Order: sequence, then C-alpha cells, then structure tokens
Amino acid sequence: MRKQSSVSAAVPVSSRLPVFPWDKLVPYKATAVAHPDGLVDLSVGTPVDPVPELIQHALTAASDSPGYPTVWGTEELRDALAGWVERRLGARAVAHENVLPVVGSKELVAWLPTQLGLGAGDKVAHPRLAYPTYEVGARLCGAEPVAYDDPTELDPEGLKLLWLNSPSNPTGRVLPKDELTRIVAWAREHGVLVFSDECYLELGWEAEPVSVLHEDVCGGTYEGIVAVHSLSKRSNLAGYRAAFIAGDAAVLGELLQIRKHGGMMTPAPVQAATVAALGDDAHVERQRARYARRRTVLRAALEAHGFRIEHSEASLYLWATRDEPCWKTVAHLAELGILVAPGDFYGPAGDHFVRVALTATDERVDAAVKRLT
Repeated sequence: MRKQSSVSAAVPVSSRLPVFPWDKLVPYKATAVAHPDGLVDLSVGTPVDPVPELIQHALTAASDSPGYPTVWGTEELRDALAGWVERRLGARAVAHENVLPVVGSKELVAWLPTQLGLGAGDKVAHPRLAYPTYEVGARLCGAEPVAYDDPTELDPEGLKLLWLNSPSNPTGRVLPKDELTRIVAWAREHGVLVFSDECYLELGWEAEPVSVLHEDVCGGTYEGIVAVHSLSKRSNLAGYRAAFIAGDAAVLGELLQIRKHGGMMTPAPVQAATVAALGDDAHVERQRARYARRRTVLRAALEAHGFRIEHSEASLYLWATRDEPCWKTVAHLAELGILVAPGDFYGPAGDHFVRVALTATDERVDAAVKRLT
C-alpha cells in the first residue's frame, strides 16, 4: 500500500473557512439575468463609474517603473497619506511612521491577525453584523472570532484584536464620536488593539462619520489604535488595490517589517495614482453626487415596494427588509431582474434583511426603480 504523503494528509486551511458566500447567489443571478430588460446587479458593491482622468494620467505617467517598489512607499506617497489623514480625519502630528500603504483593504483585513502573530487561544472581535472577512482573518490564523453588539461588554481575557467598522458594511450605521471615544478608552484600559475599518468615511448622508484618529476620540495619541482606509469606493479604484492604514507607529512598524519579508508591495504606478487621488477632492464630490442621486431614487422605490430601510445613514448600501427571510426577498427581486445581497452573508442577525448597493450605472438604477414602482 502506498504511503499517504504528509501534504495530502494535512488538514487544509480552507476547512477552517465558511463557504464563499457569493457562490450561493449564482442561481438567483441566473434568474435575474433572464429578465427581458436585463440584470440590475446591486449585490457586490463594485464601482462602475470611470476612474477619474487625473488618476489615470498619474498611473500612466508612472508606468515606466522597472524596479521593485518599496513596501513603505515613496516619500511622496507617505507625504500624501499623512497629509490626507490630518486634513480629512482631524488627526494631528501625523508622521511617516504613522502611515503604511497596503495592497487593498481586504488583503489587510484577511491577513492582519496572522501578521500580528495571533493564533490558537487568541480572540478577534468584530460587529455582530459585519463584513465576513473579519471572521475569515481570525480563522485563517486559528484564532477565535467573537461577535459583539457593544464591544465594551466583551470579556477582555484573551481578546487581542478588536475590529470597529463605521460607517458599517452592511448596515450603514455610524458610530457617534462619544461612542468611539468610550470604546477606545475601554480598549486601552484592557490592552486590546483596535483596528477601525473606515473605508466608507467619506460617504456620510444623514450622519457625519468620525475617525478613531480624530483628536477628540484618541486624545491626541495613536497608542493602540489604527484606522483602515481604501480608495476603492471614494475614487473608483477597486481595480487598483489602493489602500492604507494609519495610527500607532509601533504597530505599523512591526507590520512594515513583516510585510517587507512577505513582499507585500503596492505597485509603483498605483502609488503614484494614490498620491494624485488623495490630492484632489473634486472627483470625490462628483462621485458622492452620483451616489446621492442613486440612493435617493432607490430608497423611494424600495419603500414604495413595501420595504423598510434601517440605518443606512452612510456608506454605499441600503439595509432593507420586508420582514421575511432574506432569501425569499432575494428570490422575489431576482424575478424582477434585480440582484441584491442576502443579509445573512453578514451574520445570522441579518437573516431578514438584504443589502442593496448603490453601485450600478444611472441607467441600471433607473431600470430597477421602474420595476419596483
């Protein structure tokens, strides 16, 4: 009998992970695609509008980049990151040591617990309704994911990493400044590292999102806190994988050393494009206006169709319910040619909701509105 190899006998890492949720939508997408007027895809939330020309030009101008980029990025990039964090987030005295580019925020979320050296016996906390990759990151390194409603009610024993997400994906909920301040103080008291996913911070509608790096929240020190930011939605750069983290210099310094060994480098043309994107506010305002218009008409159409919208005061989504199981709602909308994300993708607490993305063209959004009203 042939001896089984140690590789085949090993338990695959993928066995720690849930089924990739988007695969479950495939039959519903087939139904929606069959609609006579075509598919309106409001599920994934991927940008559809053009990359602003000034960013494209910056990318093209830097395309002759034969050498390896650095993990920490160019001085121009670090200047741009630090300047934007101060100007936009209300942070103070942001040095190069307080910023670090990453290869898209999903990569950062998925591999952060591993890069922090977490493993069996450690806990990683995330909101009860949350982006699934927080849990995936914990499972990849063998840590225990823990869901919360209020993180200050958690048992801090063994808790090494606390994820915040404001504005929330999927609900669009915004954590008020006082609540953020209270959570940061609690985490510091118990020695828990806070990572705050703020990728939708520039897309507030009925509330003004606040960063954990704002001086009123952090008290002027970044000890124990890091903010995560992405250019995917605010600048339509999902295809560029342009993101960064900012905050505690000791934490970022450790991550920089690890990421150097791992070769986690943002491509040089993308670094140049990021500098251009963060130096221009006009394109962000134009994109906000597009999303605001889509949000207004979609919300009215959903409510006219019998939906109730909860939270959704920020971000790129409407958190909607007809007070029925989410997959029944997904099936109903698929018959209208509209594809949405079931709420249970984001945790059992979302099983009677669907997440409706604003990321479709004006023409497709208007088609959805017509079908709903």
